[in-house]
Amino acid sequence: MMYDAIKNFPKQFEYKPFVENGKKLKKYRKYVVLGMGGSNLAPELFKIRNPNIDIYSHRDYSLPVFGQNVLKNSLIIASSYSGNTEEVIDGFKVALKKKFPLVVIATGGKLLELAKKLKIPYVQMPSTGIQPRSATGYATKGLAELMKEKQLVKELTELPQLLKSYELERAGKALAKKLKGHVPVIYSSLRNKPIAYNWKIKFNETGKIPAYLNAFSELNHNEMTGFDVKDSTRALSKLFCFLFLKDALDNPKITKRMNITERLYREKKLPVEIVIIKGETLFHKIFSSLLFADWTAYYTAQEYGVEAEQVPMVEEFKNLIK
Repeated sequence: MMYDAIKNFPKQFEYKPFVENGKKLKKYRKYVVLGMGGSNLAPELFKIRNPNIDIYSHRDYSLPVFGQNVLKNSLIIASSYSGNTEEVIDGFKVALKKKFPLVVIATGGKLLELAKKLKIPYVQMPSTGIQPRSATGYATKGLAELMKEKQLVKELTELPQLLKSYELERAGKALAKKLKGHVPVIYSSLRNKPIAYNWKIKFNETGKIPAYLNAFSELNHNEMTGFDVKDSTRALSKLFCFLFLKDALDNPKITKRMNITERLYREKKLPVEIVIIKGETLFHKIFSSLLFADWTAYYTAQEYGVEAEQVPMVEEFKNLIK
């Protein structure tokens, strides 16, 4: 199932979302997206495509601590693939009570039931049985439709012709072999940190391994000193492999920092792999990298002989907090 979900990922951008109860939904200038895990990946990807979009990802209970005037003039988007995410439902109820502008995007569950009952605008994503982290295409197009971002919808619709799943599968399989026996640490520019975060969670949820991330140039002021390898710390440092996500659009000063950090790490015999973020358009670059991450994580799971799709520890945790 996971293999097919990754292979067919480009087809998600053929999806044509429709906003139910949307006749009175106006265009907003600020957005707050309530969501956890894979259900809140899309907003920060939009910020890479257009840094001027005023969109905030809220990953917690209730609502962000903004002024009441800010929230009442923002579109609150409750995003949950299942429609049953506890934190999102909590924020939804707070927004409803305060009568803030509110919409929903989900495949079903309690959120969709409430949206239908209360005639709140919503987008119902296709329920295909895939995991939330695998549904970023559906979620991104649905979110763009709710935000009335026609240009973004148009650009996303072009992706099935641009994304080359088979080529990225081969690259991901090769990278997974190199990573075996190491804990990935993903480094990127701050601008591309949402992409690095996607790589991290794919390693966690699909590959079932620890993974970490950081961004330039902050890591040059602290984290890198933890890898100033000495004889007494070599046993710790050798566990890690560093993935540098490099992008031609990064600030030249950031690129210089990346190159120098890479050189220093290699001199200290630390494993380093370079991943180039490339594509014909910004969305093509973003989703090519995410598809590359999917394949790498999938074949990481194969290398360790673990099941790639399900997240039993998450399900166990949900049962324990009921």
